[in-house]
Amino acid sequence: MESVTLLELSKLIAGCISGSLPGTYWVQAEISSMNIAGAGGHCYLELVQKDPSGRRFLAKVKANVWASIWARLKVRFEQSTGQYLQVGMKVLLQVEVQYHEVYGLSLVVYDIDPTYTMGDMARRRREILAQLEADGVIGLNRELPMPMVPQRIAIVSSATAAGYGDFCNQLDGNPYGFRFTMQLFPALMQGDGTEASVIQALNAIARQCDRWDVVVIIRGGGSVSELSCFDSYMMAMNIANFPLPVITGIGHERDDTVCDVVAHTKVKTPTAAAELLLARVLDSAQAMENLARRMAQALDNRMNVEKLRLQSLAQTIPSLFLLLKEKQEKKLDQIWGRMTWAVERMFTEQRHRLDMIGQKVESANPERILARGYSITVKDGHAVTSASALRKGDVITTRLADGTIESIIN
Repeated sequence: MESVTLLELSKLIAGCISGSLPGTYWVQAEISSMNIAGAGGHCYLELVQKDPSGRRFLAKVKANVWASIWARLKVRFEQSTGQYLQVGMKVLLQVEVQYHEVYGLSLVVYDIDPTYTMGDMARRRREILAQLEADGVIGLNRELPMPMVPQRIAIVSSATAAGYGDFCNQLDGNPYGFRFTMQLFPALMQGDGTEASVIQALNAIARQCDRWDVVVIIRGGGSVSELSCFDSYMMAMNIANFPLPVITGIGHERDDTVCDVVAHTKVKTPTAAAELLLARVLDSAQAMENLARRMAQALDNRMNVEKLRLQSLAQTIPSLFLLLKEKQEKKLDQIWGRMTWAVERMFTEQRHRLDMIGQKVESANPERILARGYSITVKDGHAVTSASALRKGDVITTRLADGTIESIIN
């Protein structure tokens, strides 16, 4: 039986591959891992193709970008896309298939097509926006009213971001002397952890949202690469449904990110975000000043009107007082006359009543009765009104008009 060494077999495989797959090929793939060997070193990639669900690998192979080629491709890709080449990106690479006796099968990368990656990024962005539109949340945050005086500001940013410092300095050093309350809720502003970090910061603000007027997400400064982290469905959902107006000042001049689209207000830079807030407060201050001026003018006009009215009243009151005095005196005279008549009538009625009573009393006088021939019989000091009240032997006294008679009952 004929046999070969492993090296011989490996060389045979390498020869077959180089003979069967000559030249280079443009390959569509997704970067699943990426490692750069120091500054100015080679770039080692792992390329994969997934099934439509994105859960299972259909193919996987290693790829190498040698240092001389990597330096050129890196710059061109970033200038064209505004992004760093990173894990998760879909790329179109020009590769040569190689088989090494020690390192096995790999692809050597010679070129990259940035437009393919940009197209994939744009496709992903369109899909996310379409899903947000279907969910009915794209305009939710814009429906919230912007406070008239937004002075309590929750900031989502990196503490080391140049844009954060610019934003705070712009507000603290404003020429109008307005005071702002600001608090940083730290978050990553680039890289794989940006989505989770920003959502965590927003959740922290939501737990104390009554303390804040607005939320500002700012980045700014440095390179504009890796902004694809703001084309995030979950981050956009959090912003769209947030209970406070959200202002984004991520600091780029390219197309808006998905987070910009769902935010209440989008500006280009952190400095522009600060200027927006200052303008809002200044407009409110000027409106209040104008209102105060109009109120003062209206009050002054009213005081002048009332002053003229009082002067007119001062001229009218003396004549009115005299007329009122005459009317009151006349009314008092009428009342006095009615009172005098009423008292005189009352006295007349009472005199007549007394006369009637006197007549009745006089007619009931016993002396007058006796003078008319009547007599009064008394027993033991009491008038006898019935014969049955007397007994034999009783002594009675009979009083007449001119004297008395004593009698004994037999």
